[in-house]
Amino acid sequence: MAKQIFINLAVKDLTKSMDFYTALGFTNNHQFSDDTAKCMVWSEAIYVMLLTHEKFSTFATKPIADTKSNLAGLFSLSVEHLEEMSKIVESGIKAGGTEPSEMKDYGFMQQRTIEDFDGHTWEVFYMDMSKMPTE
Repeated sequence: MAKQIFINLAVKDLTKSMDFYTALGFTNNHQFSDDTAKCMVWSEAIYVMLLTHEKFSTFATKPIADTKSNLAGLFSLSVEHLEEMSKIVESGIKAGGTEPSEMKDYGFMQQRTIEDFDGHTWEVFYMDMSKMPTE
């Protein structure tokens, strides 16, 4: 089996969250989805499992963090073009997400941040390796 990553997120409104992630460009894998969980696919190796709080609690060994007021992690998605980064973030905003800060430009990398309804934070970035500093 190929190495893959599954990011599990506790969400309050499963349908609304699925619509948000679909707007970002994820697709739903129905094989691993039901009324308590939606498997959202970014690539052949990256999956986001949206889980109701009740379902998430069956896996958790600690209380679920309030990600609206506390940062539990930063998740980053790389894209192939600067325009793709902007399209993803703008689509997420139209779907109800928020952009908590302005775009950051590091010369070789541009990054925008978007948060979903539950406050899960995603950084979408484009990196041009030809502009990467040598030192």
